[in-house]
Amino acid sequence: MNKLMLLFLAAGICLTVISGPVHAQIPFSTSSGETPTLAPMLEEVTPAVVNISVQGTRATQQRIPDAFRFFFGPNAPREEAREQPFQGLGSGVIIDADAGYVVTNNHVISDATEITVTLKDGRQFNAEVLGRDEQSDIALLKIENGSNLTAISMGDSDAMRVGDFVVAIGNPFGLGQTVTSGIVSALGRGGFGIDRLENFIQTDAAINRGNSGGALVDLKGNLIGINTAILGSHGGNIGIGFAIPSNMMNNLVEQILEHGEVRRGVLGVRGGDLTQELASALEISRTRGAWVSEVLPESAAEKAGIEAGDVIISMQGRSLNSFAELAARVGSMGAGRTISLGVLRDGEEINIDVELLERDTQVTASLVHPALQGAQLSSADNQQGVRITAVESNTPAERIGLQEDDLIIAVNRQRVTSLGELRRMLDDTSGVVALHVRRGNSTLYLVLPG
Repeated sequence: MNKLMLLFLAAGICLTVISGPVHAQIPFSTSSGETPTLAPMLEEVTPAVVNISVQGTRATQQRIPDAFRFFFGPNAPREEAREQPFQGLGSGVIIDADAGYVVTNNHVISDATEITVTLKDGRQFNAEVLGRDEQSDIALLKIENGSNLTAISMGDSDAMRVGDFVVAIGNPFGLGQTVTSGIVSALGRGGFGIDRLENFIQTDAAINRGNSGGALVDLKGNLIGINTAILGSHGGNIGIGFAIPSNMMNNLVEQILEHGEVRRGVLGVRGGDLTQELASALEISRTRGAWVSEVLPESAAEKAGIEAGDVIISMQGRSLNSFAELAARVGSMGAGRTISLGVLRDGEEINIDVELLERDTQVTASLVHPALQGAQLSSADNQQGVRITAVESNTPAERIGLQEDDLIIAVNRQRVTSLGELRRMLDDTSGVVALHVRRGNSTLYLVLPG
């Protein structure tokens, strides 16, 4: 075993030596003819990257043995919800030293009741969640009673090009702060089903479990991405990692700080990617962009003059390659923001300014769960739960006991913060469901049949 390990390490050393001449051309810092190195930049940047450890409980479904179900009658549930404690590790980036703001991934702190931030120098602080966005997987924390913190410098992720050198910093596998390097492999990646808003920077810098929420920086030490996901069959690094662009993260953080939540702007179009086949059929010279198949009535797009058949090729002067990229970039903008779109119509390029409208967060509850039919749901302020805004008479929602102004705060004792989270939790839960509801100054449980 030891011999095999030594051979493996030896192979790694050989790879490092072979790649040396390529790395020597990178504009690393040098002094007095010494070996090129990233150390001076990292000495400035790494204090701004933190390790995050979380603790909490999650509701799990455990099957009840048939022998026990016999004593509770034929209508007894087949499963019961139990709270299971969990621990997790991740990374984060300090973006404001004075205020103690830390950005990480939403999935790092999801369901956590205790969050501990560990700095590079070993100091530890408790942190609270100021806001989070499930669709983009961004969360903003505030370090409690922090002092002598170091913030990272912000970069312009829109200015990055394929081939630019980047460095990933994080806490893989709980080992402690680790630095890896690579290049930008691609831009505007999406369509993986990882998040609903996908506009990732792809890199071959090694990213592993625990790197989530860490920093992707350029060679000047500027933050250009938040490391989020990897592509691999066994959860290990294969040289394909993804980061949320820093500009997208900044837009979301600004909304959280201003409103306590993300108030996403809506364009109001449906469509798809402009393919070679579609471009040929429509006699369009371009083969990249977001093709608009439908403009929704009374939407921001309709009011601005966007038409079905248009191809949106740029936003804020930056080119667009896909409909998913358009959706992600618009989705990170706040309601009320005015954006400039480059549009291809009848062979001519025109610019259209659009003021984004606020998303209507109310949905018909039957789309969430059949037993909720007849209710109207919306995300409550400050991510405190899901508000019942109306209940129709003689409907399933009324029969299970829901009332107007009820606040759903948990499903099977697992806390709910938003409408999207409620939908996901009910989709993942089978059998009888217990809704924890706050009504006025009291709380109660309502049961959804399986």
